[in-house]
Amino acid sequence: MRQGLWLAAALTAGAAGGLLRSRYEREHFVVEETIISTDKIRRPRTLVFLTDLHDKEFGEGNNGLLNAIKEIQPDFVLIGGDTMVVKPDKARLEVTERLLKGLCQICPVYYGNGNHEQRMKQERKVYGDLYDQFRKILEQWGVVYLSDKSVDVEEDIRISGLNISKTYYRDWVPGKMTKEYIQQHLGEAVRERFQILLAHSPLFFDAYGEWGADLTLSGHFHGGTIRIPLLGGVMTPQYQFFLPCCAGTFEKDRQHLIVGRGLGTHSINIRIYNKPQVVAVRLTPAFGNGSSQGKESITYGSL
Repeated sequence: MRQGLWLAAALTAGAAGGLLRSRYEREHFVVEETIISTDKIRRPRTLVFLTDLHDKEFGEGNNGLLNAIKEIQPDFVLIGGDTMVVKPDKARLEVTERLLKGLCQICPVYYGNGNHEQRMKQERKVYGDLYDQFRKILEQWGVVYLSDKSVDVEEDIRISGLNISKTYYRDWVPGKMTKEYIQQHLGEAVRERFQILLAHSPLFFDAYGEWGADLTLSGHFHGGTIRIPLLGGVMTPQYQFFLPCCAGTFEKDRQHLIVGRGLGTHSINIRIYNKPQVVAVRLTPAFGNGSSQGKESITYGSL
């Protein structure tokens, strides 16, 4: 009997500790840098990648987040989608608008769709004119919207935003993407420029690389919710367990994939050993093989 009470007390204390740890982490984001060297660019650039904000604010009006981005001094900000939560009982744009307004006062902003933006676009019977309101916000603050669209940045960079269909977000067994799917949405990659691809799901790195992306920026998996040393993220929103590409920087054949852990949560409001993340990418000119490496992270925010 006494052993049972001790066990119950230990489990209760462990659960309480986990919840406190999760609360702390959700309020403290980190800035993590990656260096990518490439012979396709003529001068150094710094970009900031944000994904999966899901209506989270760090300080009033997201000032904590905006101030951290100012310190990085980026040439441009890339958003990988899901700044909002789009569910029948919860769909608003106020946090998204405040963030975009602040970001556009720092530097140019390029926005690619996640599954939540796609949802409000495709399910108008549920969400009414929410997508139209979203488009007006982008236009009002001068955000470059990359919905199956590409733009050239100066003389040596192209940024493309890929819309990913529902079948590729399917739980358990998503569809298999091909290079041809990407070509249907974006046309051919431009090989002479450094090709950046905003593609919300990281599952299809091989297809992104075969299409011609030098750097793919993804999110969607929230870092796996709970991260365990050596094992990685526990579970994705598509109910995949211990998936290697939940978060991090990956390289194959001189092509790079950066998977952001995101900044917010929605259905499962837990983060353990998985702090919200701002990704800073330093692009540097190089001759020969491009390479990448991580740098020390900096923690921001307060309870």
